[in-house]
Amino acid sequence: MDQPSLPDGTRFVDAFVIDINGRPRGKRLPARAWPGVVRDGVGFSASALVLDARGNAQGPLGIGTSDGDPDATAWPVPGMLAPVPWSEHWVAQTLLSMRNVWFDPRAILQGVIDRCRADGLHPVVACELEFYLVPPDMQKPPRAGHLSLQHLEDHAAFLHALHDALEAQGIPAETLVSEYGPGQFELNLRHTTDPLLAADQAALQRRTTEGVARAMGRRASFMAKPYANHSGSGLHVHVSMADAAGRNLFAGDGGEALLHAAIAGMQVLHVESMAIFAPSFSAYRRYRPGSFVSLASSWGENSRAVAFRIPRGPTAARRIEHRVAAADASPHLVMAAILAAAHHGIVNRLTPVQVAADVPDPALPRHIFAALDALERSTLLASYLPKFLPVFAAVKRGETADLLADITPIEHEFYL
Repeated sequence: MDQPSLPDGTRFVDAFVIDINGRPRGKRLPARAWPGVVRDGVGFSASALVLDARGNAQGPLGIGTSDGDPDATAWPVPGMLAPVPWSEHWVAQTLLSMRNVWFDPRAILQGVIDRCRADGLHPVVACELEFYLVPPDMQKPPRAGHLSLQHLEDHAAFLHALHDALEAQGIPAETLVSEYGPGQFELNLRHTTDPLLAADQAALQRRTTEGVARAMGRRASFMAKPYANHSGSGLHVHVSMADAAGRNLFAGDGGEALLHAAIAGMQVLHVESMAIFAPSFSAYRRYRPGSFVSLASSWGENSRAVAFRIPRGPTAARRIEHRVAAADASPHLVMAAILAAAHHGIVNRLTPVQVAADVPDPALPRHIFAALDALERSTLLASYLPKFLPVFAAVKRGETADLLADITPIEHEFYL
């Protein structure tokens, strides 16, 4: 590949992959190493892709343990070299892909995209990520209120620095909203015809948000449910399907039937995909009545109470907003599961069923272990993500077991 130039003054380059938690894992290299990175890639342990949320090795199916923890080569993703504006040390960054490693989340998503396109379905997607600005001691910040302009103004220095950093990295940030929780915000990214790019940008947005906050002496958190009595944070994905010429298939003749078929596919895969959408112990606290996080595989027009929302707007923009995933989920794996569901529904011409949004569906998992059981029993999702689900389940089982191994103060309060 052609060698892109490093930003002027660059001294170091952060070169990293995105793991199954949506987190960067890689190396900081001196700028003089950049020509070699472009020519030869970067070598490091392939098991970095399947670490748990803390960065610990769980050794799923022997990966990173009994296999000898071999290195793999990671290659720069074209167009992803950018400055790191929040760093004081003249750092640039480049996203890498271990494209020959089957459990790279980017490769997994690309496989689902290829399957959609082979059937004439070209996904158009956009991501919305919610997060909290939290004090260093994790106490609740002052309540501001949904859509509060004053809340945005109160945090203007951080939010403007975040926009500047995202722009410097070529990440197309759109609307910024004050959300329901105290200190909670939502940042929307622009629609794109490249779902892999959309997932990359969502993961990089998380890194950027956390980095800018840290540089300003603050903390940004994408924890799914940081406060018991306030809104959780989600990863919402807007999706439509276009033809090869870019025309929205949900907007043309027969478009409603295709849109409904995609929703039906999302209903069918909802249960077995829950561990992908809600991959942490914390995430299941989001699913509660009155929280705009549906407890069932519900759908409807212009309602945030449902799991699969059809937003208002012009016919040409007809789409589905998938509202199930938590903010701590992997954007690549969430996108893969959503597109797999839409593809399954469309190619099989399924019809959605009407489900009440406020009546809990007993089939939907209510905790991480039930979700992992459903994931491991999966045959349909497994056909889209071959070999990967047992790896994911093993990592998350080990991670959750480690979390629950410690005795918490609240447990002492209840039982000591």
